[in-house]
Amino acid sequence: MRILIEEYQYDVADVRDVLQGIDALENVEGKVSVHYVGYFYNVSQGDCVFILPKVLLRDVDGQELAFGKYRPESIVMPEGQKQLTNDERDFLYGFAVWIYRAIVVYKNDKTNDSTIVYQKKITQAGFGSRRLSNTFLDILLALLQFNKDNQSFFFFVLKNLHAGYNKINWTRTIGTTTAIVQDGNAVYLNPVNKKRTINFDEELLVIFFSILNYIGDTYGFEKNINCNFELIRGKQFEKYRKGYGKVRLQQIKYKYFSDKALQLWKLCYAFFDESRQVFVNTNQKEYLLVKSFHIVFEAIIDTLIGDNPLPDGMDKKQEDGKIVDHLYTAKSLVEGDTGNTYYIGDSKYYKMGNELGKESVYKQYTYARNVIQWNLDIFNDGRIPSSGVKLRDDETEGYNIIPNFFISATMDGKFDYGNDGIKETDRKSNRYMSKQFDNRLYDRDTLLLFHYDVNFLFVLSLYAKNNGGEQRNWKGKIRKKFRSEIQTWLQQDFQFYAMKPRPTVNVKEYVETHFRQVLGKVYTPFEEQDIFSLALDKSDKEKNEVLLAELGKSFVIRECELGTDPKDVLPAKESGAMPAMPGDAGEKNVFTCLVRKTDENFKAFAEHRGKYYVMERIPSINLIGIKYLLPMVGGMIDGYYDVQRIGITEYDGKAALRIRLGDYHPIGEEWVQIYRVKMQPGELISLDYTMKMYTD
Repeated sequence: MRILIEEYQYDVADVRDVLQGIDALENVEGKVSVHYVGYFYNVSQGDCVFILPKVLLRDVDGQELAFGKYRPESIVMPEGQKQLTNDERDFLYGFAVWIYRAIVVYKNDKTNDSTIVYQKKITQAGFGSRRLSNTFLDILLALLQFNKDNQSFFFFVLKNLHAGYNKINWTRTIGTTTAIVQDGNAVYLNPVNKKRTINFDEELLVIFFSILNYIGDTYGFEKNINCNFELIRGKQFEKYRKGYGKVRLQQIKYKYFSDKALQLWKLCYAFFDESRQVFVNTNQKEYLLVKSFHIVFEAIIDTLIGDNPLPDGMDKKQEDGKIVDHLYTAKSLVEGDTGNTYYIGDSKYYKMGNELGKESVYKQYTYARNVIQWNLDIFNDGRIPSSGVKLRDDETEGYNIIPNFFISATMDGKFDYGNDGIKETDRKSNRYMSKQFDNRLYDRDTLLLFHYDVNFLFVLSLYAKNNGGEQRNWKGKIRKKFRSEIQTWLQQDFQFYAMKPRPTVNVKEYVETHFRQVLGKVYTPFEEQDIFSLALDKSDKEKNEVLLAELGKSFVIRECELGTDPKDVLPAKESGAMPAMPGDAGEKNVFTCLVRKTDENFKAFAEHRGKYYVMERIPSINLIGIKYLLPMVGGMIDGYYDVQRIGITEYDGKAALRIRLGDYHPIGEEWVQIYRVKMQPGELISLDYTMKMYTD
């Protein structure tokens, strides 16, 4: 086998003979590269040539190396391939089969661009003009071709196998059993049937059809098994693959005399031996090649993650001529299980480790803008999209987040086809954001872009097997993973809250009055139209605290991670009645304190989750009588805490009061200003007086 790698720049002298029979252009520097992936037979070399995808290449110190170790020109010829490890040689041996299968599946899908596929008659087993095959693919193709061409041979063997079976052996019956004479006739109650002996033709067919069953399950080839034999499967077949198959075939080798049976034996033995001893016809030039393999990779990823047809009547070719690779609808990042949004993806078929260009990033943002406008146009025309997706919230003019991502191919270092390897890319940049204004996540002009890597071997084999059930299972799994990981990434940079208006607040009027403050920060993604999502950039801490304090006057606000049901974090809706006061409501046991906006625990108290409070000086009151703490958060109150413990600590070298807090008790849904108007910190009052200050 000769090995070439797609798009690698070879010196003409190194590959001149290998490239006979395929188009390749030489540049002015005496370099030549092949822009195909696939397989062709080189008549002059008497050998096959595999052109493998460029994902095998890795840039190491400015050199493109196969497996990150070998100069591609050094492994073109069989003698050069001896430097490969056994694992690497075995990998290439099977990798060629997966490439072949993927091209066949791509070609057979009528929705794909078949003009990039070039095919001429592939390997046939036979005894005409012969060559020594040296690829596993040749063996598999020869086995499949034999099955296709020799159905009459199988039926003939099967007919002979069963001829006379179950007929009575009268000689043995009369000689060994006792007859009952009735009306002058002998009746034998236990006749002896003809015994079947070990039939080596049958065993050979069982082995052959077991091989077909294995390569069908493993690589997705059509089986076309027309027999009722009990096949060798599972662990038993693995035993055959690991050596017993060769042993057993050697034991029955001399039982065959017909040309067909001998030919079948050689094919089966070659499969187990991988001995490269299959002779094939080469009367015609053979090849299966695909040009522009990135189109095939795009088809692979689209089959495995995308929607077909696209949602809401969209077309991959957008109005401005740009073509989006992948688009589908799935659960929104913000909403629970009820709402959907669009997910946009772009396949990147690069050599391992290549960085994205600025043009690719910009185009991906443009895809998202086009999708947003498409969704807006549907509603502007008075229609409802079949997906149910509505990106703009008319009440707040906020926009739902559109997950936008790149997905590029990498190679598993252990050549594992079973591990999808989906993870954030290890390239220098794996997250991008385009925005017009800071701290406006729910804004039409805030566009996010993420970059993932996927194990090329996994997606190649999953596509090539063409098993719809396996593909659907992985599609569901990977969509869920994308959503979860993008949510995690967003929460590293943004703090998310759920908030609902207090009973006396008119939301529409509030949004119109504070439009510039809340634009792009609030959005209503939930089923409950009176519950809002608030997203704040963690890097803008000071402004966020001011906004939270302002919003807290009119809304109940709680932290709410993406995907969490807001009803799980927001308090149940209360009636207009005042909360019941405890029996000691008339006693002076409520200690007042001030929580400034600049205090580090301001946020915790604003969200009613304070754990302790430190007063910088010890007041001249009866500390033993303190049972409750009334914090004036930014000068406002809406509830109080149980006091669990009071102790003395140190603050700036002086004694200070430390109060450990218990449960929080709301006294209303609105924040009421009392500091310096009705109350000062450090006083001891009653709950009755607290309620009076709150209501007056």
